[in-house]
Amino acid sequence: MSADPIIEFALRMGDNTLVLGQRVCAWCGHAPVLEEDIAFANIALDLIGQTRMWLGLAGELEGKGRTADDLAYWRNDGAFRNCLLTEQPNGDFGHTLMRQYLFDAWHYPMLTALTQSSDPRIAEIAAKSVKEVAYHLDRSRDLVIRLGDGTPVSHDRMQTALDALWRFSGELTTADEIDDVLAASGVAPALADIEAQYREETAGVFRAATLTVLDDAMMQTGGKTGFHSEALGPLLAEMQFLHRSHPGATW
Repeated sequence: MSADPIIEFALRMGDNTLVLGQRVCAWCGHAPVLEEDIAFANIALDLIGQTRMWLGLAGELEGKGRTADDLAYWRNDGAFRNCLLTEQPNGDFGHTLMRQYLFDAWHYPMLTALTQSSDPRIAEIAAKSVKEVAYHLDRSRDLVIRLGDGTPVSHDRMQTALDALWRFSGELTTADEIDDVLAASGVAPALADIEAQYREETAGVFRAATLTVLDDAMMQTGGKTGFHSEALGPLLAEMQFLHRSHPGATW
């Protein structure tokens, strides 16, 4: 873990978008309808674009000459700081949508708050990203409601997805020492404030979608400090294979 909390924060934000972007892009050419195929591809591009800014900032602050590409392709899983939710496998279309919604419902208020960060570099990245994420949230929210309150089959699939993924949502708003330091200095918001917005957003959507949250779910944590599920290793192996097989290669 970096001694600089801002570097650690930039890695967390960048790794979230990188890992989720890698997951989402796997739907390109495989989504159930053409419109969703294009939508997922665009969301993946947005997330990777945000990754370049966050990891670029981390590399700059680190001062070791590492670029965003170096941080993406040359770190092993224990050095990644993404939340566990983002690395969970795609599953079916409903599973992917639910994972996206649970992330978007946190990502949007987080970026909105970060536009007021005391660190101008972070505020600038957030301002560039928040409009994209507003679209991501509008889309995932709408689809979760439509499918949850749709046919018996679509409802069952969305409920199954929520049951499987809700236990990974708590990490998004669980503060640790890094989060507390950044909140105290005004660099990032207090996660308790984000949690309140997150709970209000998801509760309203799940009511509209006729979905039920498992209130007694034991929340899983660890990703923000490098302790990941078994799902991350294969994802990184696929993502990093070409770069590591041909180091230094350029187009």
